[in-house]
Amino acid sequence: MASHEFTSARSPRIKGARRLAKRAFRRRERRFLAEGPQAVREALASPGRVHELFATAEAAHRHSDLLEAAATYGAAVHRVTLEVMTELAQTVTPQGLLAVCDFVDVGMSEIGPARLVAVLSHVRDPGNAGTVVRTADAAGADAVVFTDASVDPYNGKCVRASAGSLFHLPVVVGVPVAEAVGRLRGAGARIFAADGGGEHDLHAAADAGELDGPVGWVFGNEAWGLPEETVALTDGAVAVPIYGGAESLNLATAAAVCLYTTARQQRGKADARASGADGRYAAQA
Repeated sequence: MASHEFTSARSPRIKGARRLAKRAFRRRERRFLAEGPQAVREALASPGRVHELFATAEAAHRHSDLLEAAATYGAAVHRVTLEVMTELAQTVTPQGLLAVCDFVDVGMSEIGPARLVAVLSHVRDPGNAGTVVRTADAAGADAVVFTDASVDPYNGKCVRASAGSLFHLPVVVGVPVAEAVGRLRGAGARIFAADGGGEHDLHAAADAGELDGPVGWVFGNEAWGLPEETVALTDGAVAVPIYGGAESLNLATAAAVCLYTTARQQRGKADARASGADGRYAAQA
């Protein structure tokens, strides 16, 4: 595997990886950094995704299986000192593993028939954006769309916040929100804007069956929500009901409630279709 240990951050190979912390270099090379054992493990689940893997001696010993997998899939494996890893990593306390990976994004036309999609419009905080990706993955969503006015999904904080989910589901990057909404609607989805001031109540929408079919959720900026022209593109603004004294919910929490409520409705509808006339579930193939 690793032939020698890099001890200087001035090494051309180390410099080449470090510059991927900047968006301009990521875009040019269409590669990004995935830090930590969980992210590396998820990246390695797609053979050929990882080009290089940097590891400290301690991490190499603790996660020898990941180094072996990386080498098996043709990635270059490098040992580095803790000092060099500290220069490479974007966290205060590095976990000792960092991979250089290919971009994962796809075009809108590649996401196929989708029952649940999250669209991030003017979402600027990478931690929130990454958390929405993680939540969408957990809720069984088919894709996440980062519009052209949103944060870069390959930002280090966004990648970490996704906790590996960035590698699990299709991610679309850089499309105008009008195009994203138009394509989803053209594929048969209803489009709702998540808005704390929305006229419609999420639970009422669910009870009315409005979330049973394919749905695209548009989530807006953390501070000022969605502009009126974006809401006008959708089938309506929907608010998460607040039963206590809180003024509002943050973006990631509101997205989690919307996505899980929709997933529950859709799965309940599918279960109902699968059940027999006597209420028992139909035999599984």
